[in-house]
Amino acid sequence: MSGGAEATRPRQPFAGRRPRGLVLAAGAGRRLGRGPKALLPCDDGLTLIESVVLALLGGGCQDVTVVTGARGEEVASALAGCDRVAVAVNPVWSSGMGSSLRRGLQAIGPGPDVMVTPVDRPGICAAEVARLIAAHRPGAITAAAHRDSEGRLRRGHPVLFDASWTSQAATAAHGDVGARDLLEAHRSVVDLIDCSDLDDGADVDVPADLHRLRADRVNVATEEP
Repeated sequence: MSGGAEATRPRQPFAGRRPRGLVLAAGAGRRLGRGPKALLPCDDGLTLIESVVLALLGGGCQDVTVVTGARGEEVASALAGCDRVAVAVNPVWSSGMGSSLRRGLQAIGPGPDVMVTPVDRPGICAAEVARLIAAHRPGAITAAAHRDSEGRLRRGHPVLFDASWTSQAATAAHGDVGARDLLEAHRSVVDLIDCSDLDDGADVDVPADLHRLRADRVNVATEEP
């Protein structure tokens, strides 16, 4: 584990508080040209939204809220068999990911820590989620990071917001930026957790990325941190 504030501040023991999960799944997937990414089929027989939700729950999130928009009824139907999952509809989803982040945080409400990820991250696994929860310090923002081809650690998703940051994350969200501006402005409180051994950090944006919907992700339950 390395990066962010981690190298300069001592880590406090994890307090045992389980975060709420938040998946942003409202987009229409226009660049991909196959409809909403949430409904993409994975090799293991699951839709992408099911796979991401199971990773969050298996890694230790107490429940998951999914923000829907484009073909929202179909996305919600894909989740009908999942326990501990709630759906929040974003009526202005076409305005960008920022509105979905605000909608999801509004639905969860103040108080809990929240782990956020867009739905187009098929490599997310339960082990990665559990690693972030175990590494999280009270008052911090904890982000998964992955090394690029030159070995540099890059911030990615999921991102675990301490409860003290969720209101500011909602306020800062706009357009397709989400919480990016907030994370850049407060890098001193962002801990980057190297998850390169678990996931390459890539997402699915264009048809050439469809090979990432593989069946070898690890979404099984892990020991609670």
